[in-house]
Amino acid sequence: MRRASVRRGVGKAWLPHISESDILFGMKEQRFLVLTVLARGPRHGYAIMQAVQALNPQAPSLPVATLYALLDRLVSDGLVEVDREEIHRGRLRRYYRVTQAGLGALAAEADRVAANVRAARSALRSIGSRPSLSAGPA
Repeated sequence: MRRASVRRGVGKAWLPHISESDILFGMKEQRFLVLTVLARGPRHGYAIMQAVQALNPQAPSLPVATLYALLDRLVSDGLVEVDREEIHRGRLRRYYRVTQAGLGALAAEADRVAANVRAARSALRSIGSRPSLSAGPA
């Protein structure tokens, strides 16, 4: 997959690890939530799963295999790295932390999502509509 270089804000902060699809369509929600959790500090896999669920209780749970495949991809993309490994109750526990590139990618995605939310709210205000958040699809 080709990588696009993205320049964000003032200065020469380049984010080489953002994929073209992330630029065009935004980051997948699971990727976004895992980076958000790891921005708060290093965590091991199970703690990441719990924190992602706490961030978005309405979202389907993150299966273990999906989480570790996602973490492997984030590591290979340079957005996350292994912080440390320890033995807990006879099992290896690997902790992950977000990198500077990961923080940059998360910030860029948060900005993109915020801009989309502002645009949607503006469109709704312009027609005098604010649908109930609890209302289902019509």
